[in-house]
Amino acid sequence: MKIIIVKNNIKKAIDSVVKISSFNSHLPILKNIFIKTDGNKLIFTTTDLEVAIRYFSPAKIIEPGEFTVSALIFNSIINNLNSDVINLELKGDILHLQSDNYKAELNTLSPDDFPIIPSLKKGSEIGVLTINSNILKEYLNQILLATTFYSIRPEINGIYFKYNGSDLYLVGTDSFRLGEKYINSKDFTTNLESEVDFIIPLKIINEFLHIVSPNTSVLILFDNNQISFQTDDFIIISRLIDGKFPDYKQIIPKDSVSTIVCDKSELINGLKVTSVLSSKVFDVTISLNSNHFKIYSNNQGIGENNYLIPAKISGENIEVKFNINYLLNGIKSIIGEKVVLKLNINNKPTIIQSENDSSYTYILLPIKG
Repeated sequence: MKIIIVKNNIKKAIDSVVKISSFNSHLPILKNIFIKTDGNKLIFTTTDLEVAIRYFSPAKIIEPGEFTVSALIFNSIINNLNSDVINLELKGDILHLQSDNYKAELNTLSPDDFPIIPSLKKGSEIGVLTINSNILKEYLNQILLATTFYSIRPEINGIYFKYNGSDLYLVGTDSFRLGEKYINSKDFTTNLESEVDFIIPLKIINEFLHIVSPNTSVLILFDNNQISFQTDDFIIISRLIDGKFPDYKQIIPKDSVSTIVCDKSELINGLKVTSVLSSKVFDVTISLNSNHFKIYSNNQGIGENNYLIPAKISGENIEVKFNINYLLNGIKSIIGEKVVLKLNINNKPTIIQSENDSSYTYILLPIKG
């Protein structure tokens, strides 16, 4: 095997797959990147047996071949080289790497020991959905702001995907907050003719967002057990989460006690400055005596502060206490200049939405007391 590749191309490929390598695995082969030639491209593959990534990179192929090499070492070398062009040559089980002013000989492991990577291809039993990467990335990032990884609750360690026969819903939760995104059928194409739902692991979502290029077509394929995201640059595949997503619809309030409409950036600024004196919680007080509401926080032994924010307010004068980080994440996830907060009492959730777009909803439970 003998190839020549541009440094930026190989760096991008390795950066895209290296996180999936199982550096703590007892199987040495899982710590390696599997690299093979395919026409005028190189395919870089890593897996941790749950998620696998194939990344395609252009290269000059002089002699075809394949090998596996330590992902950690190979990544460190490539990232620290200054040369624009890198030569790779496999002699026996030794990889010879050379640039303008650098040479290295790296031990390799046989590609025969690398796990077989499953694949999903279009077919009658395979669900297919195509969507623009910019749209999908925006929607997934909104949902991720309502999630946290919980190893003891696998059913919420992912994003819930539900197709109702015409439109699509993406939902994420950590049991304290929840994000729901409604996606109109005009934003995607699909071969689905009936309802379907499943849970996509957070790990594959995060890796997809890390490597996907702007404004490209994303092909999503899935069956009862697996899902893959495919573009011209890569294929990432994962098992689906085996479990039932919580019946989240029953916790979404149908009405509210008070409603606030205010400037999003002003609210974010107010939350940030007053949170300096906040310990773990955040007080929000709504005053109906004037066109503003007050954000208040204190920390025993340090002091207290408050911030007045102009707003359109309707409903009762109430006080609600929130986790500062959860509240900020909810506000930041809203697209648009104006944000709407629909607050409740008796520990019922608050709804946060954009003033002009109700397709995304962030639900936040208050702190008791």
